[in-house]
Amino acid sequence: MTDDHQTDQGDIVIPGAPAPVPPPLDEPTEPREPLPAAPDQAAPATVTPTGAQTGIPAASRAQQGAYLTTAQGARLRDTDHSLKAGPRGPVLLQDHHLREKITHFDHERIPERAVHARGAAAHGTFVANGAAASVTHAQFLQQGVTTPVFVRFSTVLGSRGSADTVRDTRGFATKFYTEQGVYDLVGNNIPVFFIQDAIKFPDVIHAGKPHPDREIPQAQSAHDTFWDFVSLHTEAQAHAMWNMSDRGIPRSYRMMQGFGVHTFRMVNARGETSLVKFHWRPKLGTHALTWEEAQLAAGKDPDFHRRDLADAIEAGAHPQWDLALQVMPDTEDETFEGIDLLDPTKFVPEELAPLQVVGTMTLTANPTNYFAETEQVAFHPGHLVPGIDVTNDPLLQGRLFSYIDTQISRLGGPNFAQLPINRPHSDVNDMLRDGMHQTAVHTGVAPYKPNSLDGGCPFHAGSAESAFTDLPVAVTPSVKERAQPASFDDHYSQASLFYRSLTPIEQQHVAEAYAFELGKCYEQSIKERQLQALANIDAGLCATVADALGLPAPEPTVRPGGAPPSPAVAMIGERWPVEGRVVGIVADERTDQGDLARTRAAIHAVGAVPLVIAPRGGKLGAVPVQRTAHTAASIEFDALIALATSADPRTARLFDEAFRHGKALGVADAARGVLADARIPDDAPGVVTGAADEVVAELLELMPDHRVWERWAAPLR
Repeated sequence: MTDDHQTDQGDIVIPGAPAPVPPPLDEPTEPREPLPAAPDQAAPATVTPTGAQTGIPAASRAQQGAYLTTAQGARLRDTDHSLKAGPRGPVLLQDHHLREKITHFDHERIPERAVHARGAAAHGTFVANGAAASVTHAQFLQQGVTTPVFVRFSTVLGSRGSADTVRDTRGFATKFYTEQGVYDLVGNNIPVFFIQDAIKFPDVIHAGKPHPDREIPQAQSAHDTFWDFVSLHTEAQAHAMWNMSDRGIPRSYRMMQGFGVHTFRMVNARGETSLVKFHWRPKLGTHALTWEEAQLAAGKDPDFHRRDLADAIEAGAHPQWDLALQVMPDTEDETFEGIDLLDPTKFVPEELAPLQVVGTMTLTANPTNYFAETEQVAFHPGHLVPGIDVTNDPLLQGRLFSYIDTQISRLGGPNFAQLPINRPHSDVNDMLRDGMHQTAVHTGVAPYKPNSLDGGCPFHAGSAESAFTDLPVAVTPSVKERAQPASFDDHYSQASLFYRSLTPIEQQHVAEAYAFELGKCYEQSIKERQLQALANIDAGLCATVADALGLPAPEPTVRPGGAPPSPAVAMIGERWPVEGRVVGIVADERTDQGDLARTRAAIHAVGAVPLVIAPRGGKLGAVPVQRTAHTAASIEFDALIALATSADPRTARLFDEAFRHGKALGVADAARGVLADARIPDDAPGVVTGAADEVVAELLELMPDHRVWERWAAPLR
């Protein structure tokens, strides 16, 4: 990148440029070819609908030519005025350009997803380390294999226009374009789910969605219908507990774990099977917003997570995740250490089944077009490759039907796999024909099997040709019935296990989340019913929430199991890389240019992004100003450094909020007035003062902790 709206001296990337080159002041009038995509963007691979590599440039699928045309390629001299009978006369029916333009506009929107409607995505690669070879013969998991991927993150309940930072489960769906076909790992950022059987999925989503009479509240669970369902259908209690934890408000998609949720079956080259669970582990660690930050972001920047992901990739801070497996014996009862592996409301603690890292994913490019890629990508848990198979998890079994069905409704027909973002990078010869939006031009006369007129093609593949094989799993003799195993009846022990595994600060946040959510409910009976569920999970948690609601804490009706805590689920206590973190630098025209240059360089050197905050826009010397006191918001910064004082009360509020949210603060000697204005003690934990260079060094040493957790030892101001 060389344009000065994206970089400055020292090649520090300033993310957020809307176009690949700066626009001129006046409207351009000299015809030129369309601008290329931005350097941080990529497009789907240029393969045909049947998987053949074309070798053509990705830009060949974008708009072509310097001149405006109709959809049929006829050049136009005017698109500003309808064809009329005189300048003040009626518009004529013969105006084909008006009809084409308006008709297409009227049909630009497609049905949004019923769940996971709001999302963000990126392109990348997955590189396997070979550790999975002992459990699967899937080609993309073998030593050194590099596979293109497309990843979509999302919220669950909200509409496409809802805010990013609401308390909700997040989707984490990965499409692997393997040499053996597309493999989709369609998971969430929480390893358990609300329900055990897919037949309850419409119920839990209807309960979580806005009330059907008023269409409120949007994208949140803090309302009567959700807690009415959860408190009655108590198998949802474990997922609700995870959702009330800090995992329900992630700091960034880049700092979010992913889970396959279900148990899958893998088979290796010797035909030996194992039961596995998938985990994505972010290299930057797993971190959350504070509740106040989440609410501020929803108002000040509803696109907070989308922007964070795109800006980090544009700035070169490419996020990474390790893919890990929990591998368990494929026993007849499909249980492990007393945990039913077919129950999607249960997780297996890492202390019982350690994670085995099998590869690393790096996201390297933003989509070129949101609709064509992020909106039209179609995932399906049944998109499998040889070496990986499903289990009889009743939620997973229902998803195998639902995902195909929803794509047909949303994308207009059965040929959604032919959309560029969904096309396999391997040969496709499926005998499927016609249908809406068919873009393949098939040859031959015999799309059936067996045939002789097309030479017998396509032929069945054998194991030597890497054919997918449905594993021959024994089915226990039984009767046809609507029932579930008795092991599914334990609804409280894992919710208790998760809560007891958290640090005291995280437990405090859980209690505050329950108090907020239930406090938003109107009906007293729903609050009391959920308090009963909390009593069955943890008496202390129940008492804290009951006190906040002004209600008595009930006695438990069941005693949860006493499984030892799983420290691995806690999010606090380790140190993590700071790549892609954002540091705000408060400066003005009086700031020493040497101090400013060295501060920015030191932050950039560790992979973080320095953003200069000044009283007004423009430049400070040669350094561009990215934020002003009017536009800066504490939520977008992971740490702040003050090199200058400011009389603007908004700067004091910026530091006050950052202090409340546990962020590291650095204040140079010349800027100590900032602390006084914000009423922050200069000896408070995580507040660094002194010479500018020393302040920067100490601040960067604090940032790997994510927050200054000592500030939570006392109640927040």
